[in-house]
Amino acid sequence: MKVRFISALGAVFLFAALAAAGSAFAAPHPFSVHDMLAMDRVSDAQVSPDGSQVAFTLRVTDVAANKGRTDIWVAAVDGSRVRRLTTSDASDWNARWGANAQVYFLSTRSGSPQIWRLDPAGGEAVQVTKLDLPVGGFEMAPQAGGFLLTMEVFAGLGIDGTVKRDAVDEKKQSTGLAYDELIFRHWDTWEDGKRNHLFLLSEAPGAQPVDLMPKLDADAPTLPFGGLEEVAVTPDGREVVFSAKILPGSEEAWKTDTDLYVVPADGSGTMRCLTETNEAVDTEPVFTPDGKQLWWLAMDRAGYEADRLHIAMMDWPNGKVQRLDITFPTTELDRPLDLSPGSLTFTPDGRSVYFTAGCLGQTSVFRLDRKTQAVTRVIGKGHVTDLALLPKGLLIGTQNLKQPTELYTYSFDGKPLKQVTDFNGAKLADAQMGDYEQYTFKGWNGETVFAYVVKPFDWTPEAAAAGRKWPVAFLVHGGPQGSFGNDFHYRWNPQAYVGAGFTTVAVDFHGSTGYGQAFTDAINGHWGDRPLEDLEKGLDAALAKYTWMDGSRVVAAGASYGGYMINWMAGQPFHKKFKAFVCHDGNLDERMAYFDTEELWFPEWEHGGVPWENPEGYTKHTPIDYVQNWEVPTLVVHGGKDYRVVDTQGLSTFTALRRKGVPARLLYFPDENHWVLKPANSIQWHTEVMDWLQRWTK
Repeated sequence: MKVRFISALGAVFLFAALAAAGSAFAAPHPFSVHDMLAMDRVSDAQVSPDGSQVAFTLRVTDVAANKGRTDIWVAAVDGSRVRRLTTSDASDWNARWGANAQVYFLSTRSGSPQIWRLDPAGGEAVQVTKLDLPVGGFEMAPQAGGFLLTMEVFAGLGIDGTVKRDAVDEKKQSTGLAYDELIFRHWDTWEDGKRNHLFLLSEAPGAQPVDLMPKLDADAPTLPFGGLEEVAVTPDGREVVFSAKILPGSEEAWKTDTDLYVVPADGSGTMRCLTETNEAVDTEPVFTPDGKQLWWLAMDRAGYEADRLHIAMMDWPNGKVQRLDITFPTTELDRPLDLSPGSLTFTPDGRSVYFTAGCLGQTSVFRLDRKTQAVTRVIGKGHVTDLALLPKGLLIGTQNLKQPTELYTYSFDGKPLKQVTDFNGAKLADAQMGDYEQYTFKGWNGETVFAYVVKPFDWTPEAAAAGRKWPVAFLVHGGPQGSFGNDFHYRWNPQAYVGAGFTTVAVDFHGSTGYGQAFTDAINGHWGDRPLEDLEKGLDAALAKYTWMDGSRVVAAGASYGGYMINWMAGQPFHKKFKAFVCHDGNLDERMAYFDTEELWFPEWEHGGVPWENPEGYTKHTPIDYVQNWEVPTLVVHGGKDYRVVDTQGLSTFTALRRKGVPARLLYFPDENHWVLKPANSIQWHTEVMDWLQRWTK
């Protein structure tokens, strides 16, 4: 059988046509990937010292250039003025407020990312650093007299030694890579021996960066997703606390032991570990405003990356580590609510701490009263992405299933949220989107499970009452310790399926976050049974509750663990509910996946050890043992730079489907990792996925 494909030249014309269509929408129109790419993305909000302004990064997608472009914007906190601060063709991001209301930021306008400075009142940008290596990120450290920044260096070689070694390596004609230890590749990158190191750079003229961990063979911030939230400078500026995983040999690959360390800010003296007794994660240190205590987030269980985070603290500098056990407010859930706090933010008087936490399909804001230890949920709905203090309230970035992130203010006197930015309001007004709602049902063990439905964009009570039926896209989230919550996703956005004519159902099955740690833990060793029971019951509940859903035209799609679950469902009786599947970066063989991946602690925890000592843990729920039952047409998608779920898993899935004679299609991206990030690839992904699902539900 011939396999349809798009030639390279055909792809060029397709992309050009799609790009042109995306810039000439007729209003109104169903939401699509072009609307998604047209959204301006607000992030990294930073409130000025006087609380009157907020600087942030705005990303716009340049479809023609096939990339995103970032600039610094500044808004008055009262929303009276929003203006663009940088206009260079280069990328500008990481805005931070300095003395005299100056804005410092990272820019590539000199060739590599360096720190620049700009006066919001007017004037030209001034380059602050001219270092021989790219700056990965920075924070202002006024108490230490300068900047805290990160650069990638070879341990023990410093900046000069790293530059010289890079020059030698560039002249080599051989391309072989040799390794003696794990991790030899991580996420989407082959390791080159360099490490993220912290540097302190004084603002004094002629000052040179001081490596705070010069001989340390470790990363700070941690890879692949850590940032400078993992670092704190003492209020007196004399020391720096940071989170790092410092382990011998290959242990970095199978241990989650991330500790807090403290070093002198001038680069002298001895580093000491603050959390040596805890073999699990310790991260995100924050000093109380009076400098008398250090707070951070910690896990209890070694080797488990999805353990609950709790607040730990110690009197500074030599106090005993204490655990703060807090009780979250009672909700409608029928089990205790123990959540994972994040983004700890103290009020200036130190009496209260604000933080975010996933909660029942939302990412909410909570307030902790330090005296009474009472916790209050102050912002409940939506997905809060940014959190900063104002003199009389909070500055937050928040999004939901119908709106990307915009900035708002929350007043301590309880007034409604006030919108500060509105970059996407007009664009959203032109796009037809579906309304959304949560429903609950009794899942595994009789426990309450939450799910979201996003209605068709053309749904009306009259049409539903007249008997109109819409096909269903059943979306399965990854993680598995994740959530399809109330947020605006740029890769798995339910509105894209709605725009293609579907209604969507997304179940937060056992293993999902935001419903208590016991609910999350329930998936350990039970990848294929408990979540599957939730998915089956959740779909049945939706079809029973929403009678306008067409139970004869249901399709399912998922990525990562969601892709695994698609492969697993394909071999179970549940597959008879579906007309088509989309499997994105999903495992086929859990046994071989262990040897393919890079972060070994994950399968070792989830499947109960290493496969040569506990083979049953890996064979208990592995899709490859049920391939004989496969019969649902499946689109298989995989990225060539995905080192978490390697591409051979997807290629094997496609091979099995075609060898069995099941209709299938392979969409392979050589230049993408676990996610599809490039705009042109995102357009192609959405085109292929929607075409595939529509093909089998017409």
